[in-house]
Amino acid sequence: MKSIHPFLLPLMLLFTTASIFAQTSTLRGVVLDKQAETPLIGATVVLLANAATSEADTPLGATTDVNGKFTIANVPVGRQTLRVTYLGYEPQTIPNILVTAGKEAQLDVRLEESFTKMGEVVITAQVNKDRPMNELATISARQFNTEEVMRYSGGRNDVAKLVANFAGVAANNDARNDIVIRGNSPTGVLWRLEGIPIPNPNHFSTLGTTGGPVSALNPNMIANSDFLTGAFPAEYGNALAGVFDINLRTGNKERPEYMVQLGAFSGLEALVEGPLNKQHDGSFVVAYRHSFTELASAAGLNIGTTATPRYKDLSFNVDFGNGKAGKWSLFGIGGHSAIDFLGAEIDTTDLFANPNENAYNVSKFGVVGLKHNLLLNDRSYVRTVLSASHSGNTYTADDLTIDDNGTPFQIWDVRDAGNTYRLSSYYNLKASSRLTLRSGILVQQQQLNTQVRTRNNTPDLDDDGLPDWFTERDFDGWFHQSEAYAQAQYRLTKTLTLNAGLHTLYFAKTEDFALEPRAALNWQFAPKHTLSLGYGMHNQTQPLPVFLFRERQADGSFVETNSNLGFTRNQHFVLGYDFKPAPSWRVKAEAYYQDLSNVPVERISSSFSILNTGADFIFPEKNNLVNNGTGRNVGAELTVEKFFSQGWYSLLTVSLFESTYKGSDGVERSTAFDGGYVLNALAGKEFKLGDSGRRFLTLDTKLTAAGGRPYTPINLEASQAAGEEVLYDDQAFSLRLDDYFRWDVKVGFRLNSAKRKLSQTFFLDFQNVTNKANIFAMRYNEVRGNVGRIDQIGFFPDLLYRIEF
Repeated sequence: MKSIHPFLLPLMLLFTTASIFAQTSTLRGVVLDKQAETPLIGATVVLLANAATSEADTPLGATTDVNGKFTIANVPVGRQTLRVTYLGYEPQTIPNILVTAGKEAQLDVRLEESFTKMGEVVITAQVNKDRPMNELATISARQFNTEEVMRYSGGRNDVAKLVANFAGVAANNDARNDIVIRGNSPTGVLWRLEGIPIPNPNHFSTLGTTGGPVSALNPNMIANSDFLTGAFPAEYGNALAGVFDINLRTGNKERPEYMVQLGAFSGLEALVEGPLNKQHDGSFVVAYRHSFTELASAAGLNIGTTATPRYKDLSFNVDFGNGKAGKWSLFGIGGHSAIDFLGAEIDTTDLFANPNENAYNVSKFGVVGLKHNLLLNDRSYVRTVLSASHSGNTYTADDLTIDDNGTPFQIWDVRDAGNTYRLSSYYNLKASSRLTLRSGILVQQQQLNTQVRTRNNTPDLDDDGLPDWFTERDFDGWFHQSEAYAQAQYRLTKTLTLNAGLHTLYFAKTEDFALEPRAALNWQFAPKHTLSLGYGMHNQTQPLPVFLFRERQADGSFVETNSNLGFTRNQHFVLGYDFKPAPSWRVKAEAYYQDLSNVPVERISSSFSILNTGADFIFPEKNNLVNNGTGRNVGAELTVEKFFSQGWYSLLTVSLFESTYKGSDGVERSTAFDGGYVLNALAGKEFKLGDSGRRFLTLDTKLTAAGGRPYTPINLEASQAAGEEVLYDDQAFSLRLDDYFRWDVKVGFRLNSAKRKLSQTFFLDFQNVTNKANIFAMRYNEVRGNVGRIDQIGFFPDLLYRIEF
């Protein structure tokens, strides 16, 4: 008889603790008018019978109270479906509600008023998962939620990794989560939290970037949120590529709940939530995470670098409930990360580090906001958010080769710290069942203190035998930026909807002003078929480091030659088609064209363009830039999706695109992000184990194939002479890396206690199961004096265990 592998013992113990008794939980929620956000009193909420519900003949249900709230007790654990109806409103069916013993399910339901008033409502099943939360975003927009972040294989509990599965997104970089949307630089992405822009929400982030190796956004804190990839509505500004519009969930308003979780990438986590001032219907939720990667490194697993990342983050959302002065909430996220690269401990093939240097990096980011929602009447409200945020990082590096005795010689000293204060406020009016109006402002004041000093390959002007310090950046000042917008949604007919608006952007440093029209038209020309047409003009300020580079003059003085750079402009044109062959299925196709202008390029003839930056920790040191460059993105996308129902889901996305640019030399080239194609195929199945309905086995898989990104060849002879990497700039992005391929498989178990309000979840995510050696980059190796290939992370088994009670 074969012995049992020790790894299987914990899993067997989870099953042996189960008993035959059924378990139930509670489902709570609120039903609101989608446009006016006022509570709908007396809405009918019914739990539909399914295979997991033993009492099919006696369906459970409830009616909403004066605050639009409802509670359904004794709901069997497992997947459930709700139907919500209200006279004069479009009915809504919400499938795939996960009910567990350890946590009460909470829903936020928004119903849309019927186009014409009817005396009788005919109820038909509808799945609105394909619609974004923002009712004014009707093209190139997608809703996502926490469960998708947890469910999909290869996601690492990272919302940026999740959206990489969607059409139009390329993220074939295992080391970072930078998002390339339709060929655009990651710097064109806008992050919003609770309706207000925030700094880069990633650990190990640097000034001006939007991505990083590890996300600081905790998916267990996120409510249903939106991801937009083009021609977005007028309320979104200062972004060229796309928008993450993140909403935080509220805590349980009736009873305390707790969660403890351990994940290889996300770390060790604890979450607490519960009611706060029940008289006013308040709640709180707070979560803390701490890095677990040092344990993975100690176990000999390849995490992409021999250095050990250290990071932690805290998230909270306090809902003070409804009062005479409206509804108030206080929210925030804070993160701290650090990593040390010690040259003596670094492999010469390491992704980020130089074996001739000791490097030390510390990164911090935080945001705190006060949100106020005031209902003026049953058709209008004012929402205001006041926030303060901080982002900063320090980087120092020592050269180990300058001193013959190996004494570290400091060659880099980078210190960035920024504080931003923002005020956002908008007025929303539901004028009728046809017309919704929204207008608002965003004002921000940013204080930045940044200094970059180096003596890496600098001249020895004082004849002491050592390189002298050179200050590349030295700034301590303020930036002011203002935005204003007005937009409207008008239902011309029951099947034809127009969204139109104007957005303005003003940047005080350069005194630039932009007026941006936005429009989208949606035509449901048949019950299951919809055509969409969208246009948007989008401007964005340059990444702050680009403004502040300094050039040394002949007299020894320094001049900021990029300080007057204006906005870069991107005009989006989108044509879309939606087909819903069945209630849980969706087929979506979109074609787009983007025209970029006013792109910073060098004043002298060269191949440089700012469009190729933003997917690394630093920006290239380029001076004398002018807004004379151009770019073009064109592509087509296909999504075939079955939303989770009947125990399984599937998602197929195909993106074909071309991304090109022209530098000051006038030559059209591929951008650094011109991969050509991306294919994602995902599927998952949930199996009920036993008759109690409390134990489930989940299987998920994901396959990704993407075109290799262009890169610039390395001039080996010049690199050897210079002692550092030198590129053939006149051959920029003329070569292409090998295509990317990765297959992930995920196995999970979910168990609900029979006697206690406790549930457990366990996942094993086998990432890159074929151990495919996907190339990361071609780099010049200063130690070996040759050009070598650096590969990305190979096979990696991620794990997650969560207990809720």
